[in-house]
Formats: sequence, C-alpha cells, structure tokens
Amino acid sequence: MIVSVLVEVNVNKINKTFDYNVPDLLKDSIEVGKRVLVPFGKNNIEGFILEIKNNSEVKNLKNISEVIDENPILNKELLELGKRISNENVCSLVSIYQAMLPKGMKAKKNNKVSIKTRDYIVLTNNNYDNFINTSKAKKQVDIIKYLIKNKEGLKKDFSSSAVTSLIEKKLIKVISKEYYRLNNDSQLSKLNVLNAEQNKAINSIKNSKKDVVLLRGITGSGKTEIYMHLIKECIDNNKEAILLVPEISLTSQIINRFKKYFGSSIAIFHSGLSDGEKYDEYRKILRKEVKMVIGARSAIFVPFTNIGLIIIDEEHSTTYKQDHNPRYNAIDVAFIRGKTHNAKVILGSATPTIESYARALKGYYELVNLDKRANNSSLPLVNIIDMKEEIKKGNRIFSKELLLNIEDRLNKKEQIILFLNKRGYSSYLSCPNCGYVMKCKNCDITLTYHKSSNMNRCHYCGYAQNNYEICPNCKKSKLKNNGLGTERIEEEIKELFKDARVIRMDTDTTSRKGMHEKLINMFSNHEADILIGTQMISKGLDFPLVTLVGVINADTTINIPDFRSNERTFQLLNQVSGRAGRSNLKGKVIIQTYNPDNYSIRLSKTNSYIKFYEEEIKIRKKLFYPPYSFLCQIKIVGKDYNITSKESNKVANYLRNNLDKEIVLGPSISNITRIYNKYNFEILIKYRDKNKIIKVLNELNILNQNNKLIKFEIDTNYISM
Repeated sequence: MIVSVLVEVNVNKINKTFDYNVPDLLKDSIEVGKRVLVPFGKNNIEGFILEIKNNSEVKNLKNISEVIDENPILNKELLELGKRISNENVCSLVSIYQAMLPKGMKAKKNNKVSIKTRDYIVLTNNNYDNFINTSKAKKQVDIIKYLIKNKEGLKKDFSSSAVTSLIEKKLIKVISKEYYRLNNDSQLSKLNVLNAEQNKAINSIKNSKKDVVLLRGITGSGKTEIYMHLIKECIDNNKEAILLVPEISLTSQIINRFKKYFGSSIAIFHSGLSDGEKYDEYRKILRKEVKMVIGARSAIFVPFTNIGLIIIDEEHSTTYKQDHNPRYNAIDVAFIRGKTHNAKVILGSATPTIESYARALKGYYELVNLDKRANNSSLPLVNIIDMKEEIKKGNRIFSKELLLNIEDRLNKKEQIILFLNKRGYSSYLSCPNCGYVMKCKNCDITLTYHKSSNMNRCHYCGYAQNNYEICPNCKKSKLKNNGLGTERIEEEIKELFKDARVIRMDTDTTSRKGMHEKLINMFSNHEADILIGTQMISKGLDFPLVTLVGVINADTTINIPDFRSNERTFQLLNQVSGRAGRSNLKGKVIIQTYNPDNYSIRLSKTNSYIKFYEEEIKIRKKLFYPPYSFLCQIKIVGKDYNITSKESNKVANYLRNNLDKEIVLGPSISNITRIYNKYNFEILIKYRDKNKIIKVLNELNILNQNNKLIKFEIDTNYISM
C-alpha cells in the first residue's frame, strides 16, 4: 500500500504530494483525510493523506512513521473544497487545509493541544450494606451513600484521605473523563414571538426557490430573531446551521442570546478563543455533539456533513475576506458549501455591498426587506455638523452641539457612544520648526503616538520607538500631535466630564483574552456612561440605554484612496448610528465632518440606502468597477526597489500578452511603498471571465515558482484597494 501525502514545506509553492510506503502494521489505520508523520529530508514532518494507491513512479519509497488520527479530520467534502479554493485563489493546497483546522489539528510538528480531564470516583461493586452498617468512618460512609444515589462524584469534592482509604479497600475506583474548556450550557427559554414584518420575511425566505437570500433590514429591525427561528427549524429538521459574524466584539452578545434558546447544541469559533478551546469546539463537531456553529470567518470550514442553513450577518463587512494567504472569502466559500449541501445561504445587512444589492435587483438573489424597527421605535434623529465652521469658533475636536448633548444624556443617566475609526493618541508627531516627522524605520509610514505607553508604533510591522520630548532633528522645538485617535478622545472626555465613567474599546484595549466580552458586559450593565471605540463598536451591538452616538470624524474612510471609500463611509455611519435609540428612549446621532456635502455623509442623515446605491452604481458603471467587473490584484514584493520594479513590468507584460478583453493596470507603487523593508508594487486587473483569468494566473504562478528575486501575492477577488 502506498499513500500520497501533502506536506507544508518551503519548496511546496505549487500543489505537490509525496509518495510513501505503508508498513503492514499501519495498513489498517490508513484513510484519506488523516494526518501522518513522514520522513522528509533529515526531519519527520506531518502531512495529510490525499490518496491511497498500489503503485508509484518513485522507486525506493520511504515508510510513513506514524498515523496520527483515529478518524479523518478532513472529510471528502472539505478535501474537494480545498482543491477548488486552491485553484480559484491561486494558492497552495496545504495552506487551505491548514486554514480549515484549529491549531491542534493542523499538519505541523509539535503542534499538539492537550485534552482536559477531570477525575471522578465510582463504586466498584453493589455490596455495600455491611460497610455502611459497621464502619465508624463517617466521611467514608457518606461518600458511599452519595455514590449509591448519584453513581459518580467529582474526586476533588470529597475528603482526599477518605477517598484514598476507600480506594485501598477496593470499594471505589477513580476514572478520568474529558471535559470541554467552554461550557455552553444555559437555562433554556422559548423564542420570542415575531412581529408581522418578521413573519412575512421568514415566509419569503422559506418559500424562495433561490439559493441565496439577501435580507436587507434597517438597524434594529430584528434580523437576529429571524436567524434564530430559521435555525431552530433547521435543527428540528435534523440539519446543521452555520452563523457567521464579522467581529469578535459581536460574538459575546450574540452567543449569549443564542445560548438561551439552543444551550449546549452550539459550538463557537473566533480568534478570541484559546487554542485549547478551539480544539475542543472542533471535536464537538467531529463527534456530532452539536448542530450549530457561531463564529467568525474560519467557522465556514467546520466539518458539518448535513448543512441546512448558512447565515452571514453583516455581510458587507470586509472581515469575511482574509487579507493574507490563503486569501479566501468566507462568503464565496458559503456559496460553494451551500450548493454542495443544497442549503440556503442568507446574507444579512442594513447596508449590503453594492454587488450584493445589484445581484438581488437582477434576480440572482432573493431580496427580502425589513423597513421597521422590531419594537416600533423610531430611527434616531441625525444631525451633521460642519467642523470647518466649528473650528472658526475654536471647537477643534468636539462641536458645541455634541458637548451639550453629552452633558444632557449624562444628567438623564443615559449612555453615549463616541466613534472614531482611528486608534492611538494622535496620527503622528511632527516638528513645527523643521518639519521632521516620526516615521517607521522599516516601512514608509508615519508612527502613531500612543500616550499610555509613551511610544510611537507602526501599525504595519509593529516597530515601536520611545517618544522624544524635543525634536531629534533640529533639537529646538517640542514635537506636535497631529490628528486624533481614540486614546486622545478618551483623555479629552475625561477632562471635560470628570464624573463620567468612560471605557475605550479598540485593538489596544482588547488585545488580552476576554477583554471584548468584559468591556461589552461592563457597558451593558451600565458600569460606564460613555463608550469610546473604533469600528468594532459600530455593528450589531444592542444597548437599550444608548440614546446618543457621536461620530468624531466621519472623514477617516472618505480620504482613503479606494473606490469603495464612499460605500464604507455610508455603511459605517449607518451602522454606528443604529446603536442609538434601540429601546423606547429617543435616539440622536451627531456626525462631525469637514465634507458635509459628500453624498455618502449627506444620505446617511436620512438612512437612504437605496438613494446611496443609485448614486454609487452610476460611478461604478462609468469606471468599470464591481459589480460590472471583478478585480484581481497582484502584489510584487522584493528587497531591492529596482529589481522589484523590473520584475513587476515583466509580470504586467506577461498578463497583457495572455489576456485580451481584460484591463491590466500598472504596475504602480503601492500606497505604502515599503513594508517590513520590502518594496511593494501592484498590478490591478479588471475582468469578467473568471475561468480564463484563473488559468493565466496559475500558469504565471508556476512560471515564477523558482523566482527568488520577488514574492507574488495574488488576490483573485480583490475587494479593497
């Protein structure tokens, strides 16, 4: 017996397997999808069995050393799915399989995760009457009586000396049982009764003959309740459901809501879990102990075998697209798995992507609308403040209206959210005398100042530098803060409202395990009056006492050189505005901007998604951007600027010679030319025929697999410039 094994090694830039002989002792345990330990060069490494055969073209095959798994960890569907994603994303097959699995199951040596166990005591036979009647050891007798009644008990709950004595008398024994690190048990409740609009939406979804449904519901319209009812029906029909959410910050609130109704039948996957917790949750699925998964992007790969429903909440979020290899999009994977299992895929959002809404209008997706808030509360009043006018009055950070409204809400014991999509204290430090700017030594980017640590940090490579009081260049002037970050907003608010309880939620404050949930629970329990945060607080969170949302600077996304910048701005403003007035209390939103006439900001005032779509789609058509084309980005990375530039031109010429109807733009220098001391050039392709471009890109990848001068980064479904 011979097996073809896929391993992860530096030379494996293309999809290549290596043949190994199977010793007689291991033949009975060989199955496709299992991991094996194999000799490779001077080392033993792990790999996946992809094929079992009788012959090989290679002579003098080495033997596999060990079969690692009792059962396959990659089933037939996932193996085939990996091959398709690898081809369509022009990436190595092994990188896809590794992305599908939690740490303890990846094919990497010394990657083991321990199983947690607890010791229990049980009786060894049924004849205990004599011991109970004659023994004077009360603690031992109590243990025996407890075990007669309860069958088993946790060893640590009893007197260790009494347990030891009973073991020596051979009256009890100790057994070890595995336990899961996450406990999803909860006291179960009934699902809430839906309103007429929600029931109509559910009927439209269930009766639709289309594979994909776009559920466009305004913020607070009760999309989550609809998800719950659909998932319950799915599970009642003995099928499995996957619910994807875009942010870790969303999972705690959503998980707590779902636990009330589904209890321990849920598995959870997101990056905030430990390796051990992910390992346990994955094995729950393999053992068919759960019917539902809630998680972020990678949860789309869970090894369910009878999927009936896949829901992608906040489908417009860019976090569903992985920005490093393998660059898969979880939504695309959901479509593939949905077709494989004949499962319905639901895309939910208050502000769908332009592409999704266009496909719904064209009839490719079923379009279902929710136009009212579930509890009949009104959408918040939105005021747009022109900060150009405020600066003339001396108000540089907060407008007078925002400050007055914050004070009013604090007096009423209501809560406030302040949103700024920029972390740190200031964007950068510069010298007003000589113009010196603090920059990263590894990247062509300014360092962001973090006052809490008095450090200047690069948010690309992680380089950090101590702060200078005086300009290191001219030695004459103090460095000046430029731009705003959430840390600065927190400081200013605490100074202005000394009695207010303030918490900040951004990447800096949530880096430790469990901090997302802790901060959200604090705000939910009204242990804080003001929540200051970045994008992670803009979606899905539900705080009944929040009646004021302040957007400190609505222009942070408009100024990004990206064809989606207006779309992202409208989505962010709409989502963060939706956090206000979600109960019976009236909500208000104050948006501060230097561009009040920009249509993405102007239309966010009236929550006019359809009008925004009509404006945006005209620009997309004129410039041949999605949904009128697909985009592919090829990034060429190298250590030497001139060599990288030259190689980039070779790549562009190859593409122009092998593509005819496609538009090839570039090469051009990336927005940030140098990252990690490597130079970055980009080529952008606008295309419509996916199969053709995939063929050319795979050929290009093979041609350059031994090119040591540059590294390729290919993104075949590029969504952000």
